[in-house]
Amino acid sequence: MKVSAERKAQNREAILAVAGRLLREKGPSGVGVAEVMAGAGMTHGGFYGHFTSREELSAVVITQALHQATGYVAKVVSDFGLEGFAQHYLERGHLKDVSRGCPIAATATEIARQPSPIRAAFAKGLRDYLEAGIPKGTDRAVALSRHCGLIGALILARAIADKDRALAEELLLAAQGH
Repeated sequence: MKVSAERKAQNREAILAVAGRLLREKGPSGVGVAEVMAGAGMTHGGFYGHFTSREELSAVVITQALHQATGYVAKVVSDFGLEGFAQHYLERGHLKDVSRGCPIAATATEIARQPSPIRAAFAKGLRDYLEAGIPKGTDRAVALSRHCGLIGALILARAIADKDRALAEELLLAAQGH
C-alpha cells in the first residue's frame, strides 16, 4: 500500500522527534534505529524509506536540534542580553530536562568519536548557535568564553547532580556569575 506524501512527511517528523529526544537522552551512539522506529510507532523496515543509515539520521537530527537551539539563543539574547540568557540557560529545570534541553550540552562530549558527517553537522550547528548568541557590540571572545562556561557548567552539573547536588548547584551558580 502506497503512503501519501503527506503521511510520509508526518512519519518522518515522528521519527525525527523520537530521535531528537533519544539523541539528548542517550547521545549520538545511543540512537538506535529499532528504538527510534518503535518510539515513532513504525516498523524497523520503514526506516529506510526516510534515511539511508543511522549515521544520516543522526546528522539530520543534530542539524535540526541545533537549528532549534540557535533560534532559542538568538531570541533570548536579543530580548535579555547575554547575562539574561545565562539565567535562562542555567535554570534548574534545564539541569533535569535533558530530553528537551540543550543539544550541545547533551552531545558535545561524544561528538569527537562520531563519523565525519555527524561531526560536520555538529560543527556547523555549533558555529551558527554561537554566532546567534553574540549580542551586537559585545566582544566576540568574551561572548564565546561565556557560552563555553555555560555549556561546560551544565555538562558538569548534569554529570554529578544525582551524586552531589550541592556541588552541581554551586557550579550553576558560579557560571551564572553569583
